[in-house]
Amino acid sequence: MKTRRAALLMLLLLVVVAAASWPQPCDAASGFCASKCAVRCGRGRGRGSGCLRSCGLCCEECNCVPTGSGSTRDECPCYRDMLTAGPRKRPKCP
Repeated sequence: MKTRRAALLMLLLLVVVAAASWPQPCDAASGFCASKCAVRCGRGRGRGSGCLRSCGLCCEECNCVPTGSGSTRDECPCYRDMLTAGPRKRPKCP
């Protein structure tokens, strides 16, 4: 009976250790970017989820998002200067 209890305890300990070491999909910047992009894209940008997706990608790369629209893009030069790929270069970030 004691060996069975010890084996069960060892198995439980192994499961706890394995669960604690399992990689978690957590990024500190993503919460920051989600909240900043929600504010930026919620200001009548008109593109909905496309704006949020583009803003999120730009934010993850630049670690900043301009607060308003238009003239405030100078707050984050990286965000402002990102361009799309291809022959017609256009601003990548909304």
